[in-house]
Parts: sequence; C-alpha cells; structure tokens
Amino acid sequence: MPVVGLGGYFFRARDPEGLKSWYQEMLGVGGGCGTDASGQASPWFWYPEPGGIVFQPFAADSSYYAADKQVMLNLRVIDLDGLLEQLNAAGIAIETRPEWDSPETGRFARIHDPEGNPIELWEAPAD
Repeated sequence: MPVVGLGGYFFRARDPEGLKSWYQEMLGVGGGCGTDASGQASPWFWYPEPGGIVFQPFAADSSYYAADKQVMLNLRVIDLDGLLEQLNAAGIAIETRPEWDSPETGRFARIHDPEGNPIELWEAPAD
C-alpha cells in the first residue's frame, strides 16, 4: 500500500494561532511538541509516541459525539487522571461516563477546545 501513516490533521478555526497555542499548552499537541528520533524538535511537527491509530467512519446519525460536528479528535494519553486534574484546574469542562470504559478498550474522557471541537482523551488498557 502506498499510504504509510497519518500525515496531518487540518481543520478550520476562527482563531488559528490562539487555538494552536491552546492545544500546545493544554495537551502538548502540535508543532514544536516532542522530538524526532535524533532528539530534534521542529516548529512544524508534533512527534507523538508510536502506536496504533483508529480510522473509523461513523454512521451519520451516530450519537457517539455531537450531531452538529463532522469529526471528533481522539488523542492517546498516559495518566488520564493526571491530565484530567490539570485540565480541571485550568477550568476546562470534562465529561466521563462509566459506560465508555472497559478493560478491553481502556478509559475515555471528553473535552472541547475553545472553539467547541470535541476531543476524546483515551488511555489504552495496560498491557
């Protein structure tokens, strides 16, 4: 197959620079976050840890996330509880539901960025 991975995630924003800063500060996501294999950072690239990516279309009438949103970003996290404490301290609303979590799939929480885009935070099950 000619496609070997996800190359980027692009979306429109009313305040692109403000939203970029929010993602960097609150979640450590975006250009300048992380380093490549040689330890170098880049203002353009985010270097996430290796791991699988779920690429899954949902039915148009799915209730898994808000019907008025076309997409939902899912981010893999380590120490979900610690991240939720930080986000809560920053005044970010957090939603959790016991039915989202299972030993097979891990733990989940939902937040929204300042422009209302849904973000699912996912802590994979322990190996």
